[in-house]
Parts: sequence; C-alpha cells; structure tokens
Amino acid sequence: MPALEKVSVVILSWNGRKHLEHCLPALREQEEPGVPWEVLVLDNGSHDGTVEWLRREHPEVELIESKVNLGFCGGNNRLVDEANGDAVVLLNNDTRPRPDWLRHLVAAYRAADDDVAAISGCIVDWEGERLDFARGAITFDGHAFQLGYRRPLDEVELPEAGTELPFACGGNMMIRRSSYLDAGGFDEDYFAYLEDVDLGWRLWSGGERVTFAPDAVVHHRSMATSAMLGNANRGFLFERNAFLTAYKNYDDEHLERLLPAILLTLTHRTQTLLVQNNPGGEQLTFDPYRGMIANTAAVIPVKEPKPESDGVEQDLVEEESVEEDRVEPDSTEASTQEVVAPGPKSPTLLEKWRGYGPSDFFRRGVRKAMRLVTPAWLWDERPAWETRVVDDRTVAQLRAVTQLLGNLDEATEKRRAVQARRKRSDREILERFPLYVVPTYPGDERLFQSAAFQAWLSSEVPVVEAALDEVMETQ
Repeated sequence: MPALEKVSVVILSWNGRKHLEHCLPALREQEEPGVPWEVLVLDNGSHDGTVEWLRREHPEVELIESKVNLGFCGGNNRLVDEANGDAVVLLNNDTRPRPDWLRHLVAAYRAADDDVAAISGCIVDWEGERLDFARGAITFDGHAFQLGYRRPLDEVELPEAGTELPFACGGNMMIRRSSYLDAGGFDEDYFAYLEDVDLGWRLWSGGERVTFAPDAVVHHRSMATSAMLGNANRGFLFERNAFLTAYKNYDDEHLERLLPAILLTLTHRTQTLLVQNNPGGEQLTFDPYRGMIANTAAVIPVKEPKPESDGVEQDLVEEESVEEDRVEPDSTEASTQEVVAPGPKSPTLLEKWRGYGPSDFFRRGVRKAMRLVTPAWLWDERPAWETRVVDDRTVAQLRAVTQLLGNLDEATEKRRAVQARRKRSDREILERFPLYVVPTYPGDERLFQSAAFQAWLSSEVPVVEAALDEVMETQ
C-alpha cells in the first residue's frame, strides 16, 4: 500500500445534531492511530441548529456548509474533494466508533496489498448485540444485502481480517482518495442507497480490490437517518438505483445474459404492486377477449337506420356499443338481412354473468342504471370502481420506471465510462462473489420459481438462491 501521510474522517449530516452529539465525542476518545488525521463534517442543508452547535462545541472539526441537501452521494463527494488525507474514512453520523476503531482501520490499510483500494469496517447495532454489516452480497438485478443483518453476534461468524468483499459499506469505509476519485466517486444521480455497491463494483472491474477489517467496529442506530425519507421514497431509490447499478456495471457478456431476467423482475414487481395495493387493481388481470367483453362470437343484425332518439336512449345505445364492442354497419347501407358471425347468438344475461364474473356484472349494471337517473356531466370518465393508483409504494415504483426510461441516454454514457476503465471481467468477479436470487417483494417467490424466469436467468452465471430469512434476520 502506498505511504499514508494523513487520514481524513468525513461525516455527512442532515438534521443529525442529536447523532453527532454521540459520534463526535467518540472520535475525541480515539486511540492514537499512528498517522495525522482530521475530521470534516458537511452539514447537508439542516434546520436543527447543527451548524451553530458545531461551531460552539466542536471547533476542532472542519465544517462545510451546504444550503441545500446534496444527498448522501453528492455530500460525500464534496467531502472527499475537500479532504487533505491520502485516505478518506467515510463514517455515518448516527454511529459511535469504538476507541480503537481508527487505529484498526489504519493498521489494516497499511498491511494491505497495493491493489486494495478500500477497507470496510464492521458495523453492529447500538447496543453491540446484533450485526449490522460485515459482508455484503449483490443480487442479479443490482440490489444488495447485508448478510447476517440483525442476527445476534454470538450466532454470526465474521469474515477474517483481509477477506475480500464485493463492496465496503459507505457508513464505515476507508478508501484511498485517489482510487475514489479515479473511479468517479459516488454516482450523484443515486442521491442515496446502493451507491457503495455501485462504487465497489467499479473498483473491482477497474482492477482493484475491497477487503474487511473486523476489529474496526462502530455502533450504529440503524435507519435513524434514512427513516426520515419515508418507506415509499426509499423504495423509489432502491428500484431505480438497483437497475442503474446492474445496467452500468455488468460487462457486455453478462448484461446480455441477465437483462431479460432483470426487466422481467422489474415489470413483475410493478404489476404486482398495481394489482394488489390499489382499488380496482384486479381489473388489470382481466383479459377483455375472454368471456363476453368483445362479443367475438355473436350474431350481428344489420338494422335499418333509426331516427335520432333523445339523449338518454342514445347514450344507452352508445354505452352498449362500447361495452359489448358490437359492429354496426354503415347507416347508409340499409338492409334487412343478417350478417352472421361465427359462433352463438348474442349472450344472455346468464352468459354475461358467467363471462364477466359477479363483481364486474354488478358494476356494469349499476353504471347503466346510474346513467338513467343522473345528468351526463356528473359522470367522471373514470368510474370509481376502475383501477386507481393510490398506494404510495406503487407510485414510487412507477416513478422509478419513469425515471429510468427518461434518463437512459445518460445512463448509457455512464455505462460506457465504466466499461472503458475495466481491467477485470465480471466472470472473474462473479467467481468470487456469486449473484444472489432472493424473493423480497410481493410475488417474487412465484416469479422466481416460474419456468419463464428460470429460462431467462442464464445457467452460465453463478448464483445463490436463498430465502430472505436465510440471508438476514426477518423477525
């Protein structure tokens, strides 16, 4: 490892004064790491008095202010730009480092081979009883897991010192500053989440490595900051960022093999949320050409043109035409003959009941009855019983898809940049770190067991299929 002249500990804080009140005193109590070091804090547009408190209580800290929230990615990139150390330590504000934390990170950094760009420390819960992060895993579609998350520490076997990891956790990571900058740092389009997975993949494909330092331990208030974003907004970031991670980082060979399965999974998750979580969502599962909707096998009489009727009767005729999809002839071609389409006669009420199903049959009847007794202007073009997207998680999923579709050109340029600096193939990377397939979202288990998914998940790519409770604590 190149000489280490100085270390910069950088902390991003967004309305996190209450966390810094524990984190910064713990840094004051650090054992001598054997190298000069500094602490930089970027206040990320807070409104909780963090700036004034830092100036008063911690004048030793170099304070950087941002009037707006730059996100986890943009904020840390700003910190690394301002840092003076040869190596930078990224530390979450909602952590409490143990007194020997920095000393162990520095020792691991100095003992590492020259191609080691980053070292990940160990993260445990605030009480020191359960695991937060020691080793990560990447899924086939760009998501990631903290293996053993929330498991009791006495039930977890931690990786040994120097064990290779696919990525270092951004909440407790020491990285060579030049490697961080050369790889492009965190992708600021991510805002937050999976940015460390993306960076780790880029480090590996660029010919560098990531290792583990089990003795560099911090205690973490898990979800303390991210909970302020809300579950749905985090879901948007997870889905968008996962796809970008896979799309940018897979080499050509593996992207071609895995993209069908990735797109199938993204589509399936979106459709499942639409159907299960929204009023009328079951309407999306109905095929209008099964049953009587299309009237594809009806006797169609060709009638003489009728004089225009009043509005109510005409509306009923038009409504019937829309719902039954009847084919009326051109009124200028009057005829008393019948044009017989293949199949039985027009459906009876019983046949419609069977074709539509009781629920849809009843809704259609109510709709026609209401039209008889209410003015047309009162009718919404979308009746209340039709599908309406009201679930915030569904909205977040649709936003993620929309964002991806609207920014594909930019993502493609980023992919070109990532692939241009590649020195190690994914085949070599995935031999070390197989991809995980873990049912996580509603409907995943059914999808992943389907013949279609199995056919699209290339058998030539090493994967680990596991249940969610096998990779983390779910209770």
